[in-house]
Amino acid sequence: MSGATVVHAYDQPDVVAGQGTLGRELESQLGALDAVFVAVGGGGLIAGVAGWYGGRTRVIGVEPESCATMHEALRTGQPVDVPVSGIAADSLGATRIGTLAFEIASRHVERVILVSDEEILRARRWLWQNLRVATGPGGAATFAALQSGRHDLPHSARVAVIVCGVNTDPTTL
Repeated sequence: MSGATVVHAYDQPDVVAGQGTLGRELESQLGALDAVFVAVGGGGLIAGVAGWYGGRTRVIGVEPESCATMHEALRTGQPVDVPVSGIAADSLGATRIGTLAFEIASRHVERVILVSDEEILRARRWLWQNLRVATGPGGAATFAALQSGRHDLPHSARVAVIVCGVNTDPTTL
């Protein structure tokens, strides 16, 4: 034994609380929002953000169709193993949502929007070409959900789209 502290990537209270600081930063910098779009892998980030907002803002999860851990857990009422594949599997490819993330999400996440690999790649290109935001496919998934129109937000809604993840090769942009 090395004596090192084990830190789970997404299913540990301290990690989720740390991820929740992003919600705090959004609220302090942007004020009241109508919705926040958050990509889901193992669930730590969405659990932290949803826990911070605690129902005061709509939190919408986003997953690739081929990595639908939160979607399937919410549909079945419990975390379940799912197959993982697709363009964003390197960053959003957990095979099972974290237990803590599921507990928080089942109370504070409004829904999960599933996006295709093609939508993710289109959003990634748009982010680079129009905003010069370089992100990997996992980071572009949230913007893909907004672009898809599979939400019920009015055009006037104040929305934050968390573009996270740097798993990208700049030559692919």
